[in-house]
Amino acid sequence: MGSKIVAENIKLKRAYDDVHSGDGTRILVDRLWPRGVRKVDAAIDLWAKDIAPSTGLRKWFGHNPDRWPEFRRRYSEEMRQHRERLDELRALAQRGRITLVFAARDAAHNDAVVLRERLLGRSTSGAS
Repeated sequence: MGSKIVAENIKLKRAYDDVHSGDGTRILVDRLWPRGVRKVDAAIDLWAKDIAPSTGLRKWFGHNPDRWPEFRRRYSEEMRQHRERLDELRALAQRGRITLVFAARDAAHNDAVVLRERLLGRSTSGAS
């Protein structure tokens, strides 16, 4: 897996927030493009929609915080099918700052949170 990633190298940001030079490589981690955001304004360097939760899982979760532990577990399982993409994102984070960009209103309960935990080597077993 290579060297450990410094936590400060992986930031999270809503697609609707302002772009800053300190964002580093901006990676959209949602399967769908954020509603109302122009591509030129989003300044996305990489759209990693293949690592996003499946449509079925996304719809099942529905951003319901009561389903968060189970969503984390299921999404973690889905990510196992995308080892190459995970390795690519880890390599980017080892080289410098990346920002995982997401559209969800809830900044604490979304796929980018789970993906960040996974990239940092933290447990995504479902415990909050």
